[in-house]
Amino acid sequence: MLNTAPAGRPDRPGLIAFLADGQNDAALRDGLAEAISEPCEVRRGGIAAAITAMQRSATPRVLIVDLSGEEQPLTALGNLAEVTEPDVVVLAVGELAELDFYRAVTRGLGVREYLPKPLTRDKVAQHFAPIVSGQERAASGVLGGHMITVTGARGGGGASTIAVNLAWHLGVMARRHTVLLDPDLHMGLAAFMLDLQPGPGLRLALEAPERIDALLAERLALPAGERLHVLAAHEKITAETIAAPGAAGALTEGLRRRYSFIVADVPFRPLPLNRDLLDLANQRVLVMEPTLACVRDVIRLLALPAGAAQPRRAVVVLNRAGSAGGMTRKQVEEAIGVGVDIAIPNLPRQLGASAILGELAVERYSGFRAAIAELARQAAPVRLLDGASLPLEADGGRTGLWQRLRRRRQ
Repeated sequence: MLNTAPAGRPDRPGLIAFLADGQNDAALRDGLAEAISEPCEVRRGGIAAAITAMQRSATPRVLIVDLSGEEQPLTALGNLAEVTEPDVVVLAVGELAELDFYRAVTRGLGVREYLPKPLTRDKVAQHFAPIVSGQERAASGVLGGHMITVTGARGGGGASTIAVNLAWHLGVMARRHTVLLDPDLHMGLAAFMLDLQPGPGLRLALEAPERIDALLAERLALPAGERLHVLAAHEKITAETIAAPGAAGALTEGLRRRYSFIVADVPFRPLPLNRDLLDLANQRVLVMEPTLACVRDVIRLLALPAGAAQPRRAVVVLNRAGSAGGMTRKQVEEAIGVGVDIAIPNLPRQLGASAILGELAVERYSGFRAAIAELARQAAPVRLLDGASLPLEADGGRTGLWQRLRRRRQ
């Protein structure tokens, strides 16, 4: 966590951000909430305002600047380098989402990281927060494979419906290579909701994970669309199945090498397989209803330690918001201590009709579709390279302005 009062330099702020508009304030503040010890200081204005401010005050250790609307952003970054201390960590946001521009500002000018607007809390937490907190990790060697777990605080809360519709949105509507994983071998609903009949493949794979590779993982999955597959099971109630140690890791590694997105419908049960999947996810999604029982269990789930690949807390989905006799959104947020990220209105008639007709609600109802699209935006953000993280050079390989100025001043 960034200490906003560094020893030896009480005059030097820890972090200051300059944003040209107020539309991205909340995403930046929330994304950095766990990386800094005090609320993020956000000032209005773009990089020109940052240059003016840095001429009159001490340089923060981390400076976030907005390049939006700047006709010559590269020149402006050069001017900024002349008025800041050379060891400042500069992060930038802007409107351009082009790879050449990204390379120019990061590899050419020494900006540590650049994100295109609109910002989301997940993007900020994944790409900015580790840098701000000093816990920046090396890029993974496996491309794609962004894994999202969807967990209901209590049974019957709609988590499976949301997981299936999210997978459909990513695989069919957004045309990303997606697999829907349902690890509940006995009572899972994913295959049922998509009218698929699963075989014993998933059970066999979990019992013998040493046999799993990318090809086997793909063969086990059932096609539900050109770019959507489902990996599920439907074992007899009396069948005793036990996942071998390491099965979750082997399975997800095989799936990551084949699919860009993995949506796992992980029940809230104290099983080693479920806990391993939650730890391996890039993003957890918690689905709750506006009830006191769900509030209690969401608090417990939010307290679970984050996995190594999780840069932020879980996305909280309030399902059936506004239902009769339920808590209000404000009451839920005050009770769980964090904001609700997605609120899905109570749609019993519409969702019931979709189930009867064998169609997914995400295709039939615009309100539900908009909520799932927002969930996809927050849980599985589309990055500059079609879902894959942009490659970063090590600090020692950068030859940007700030690094050159540091050497010049030494």
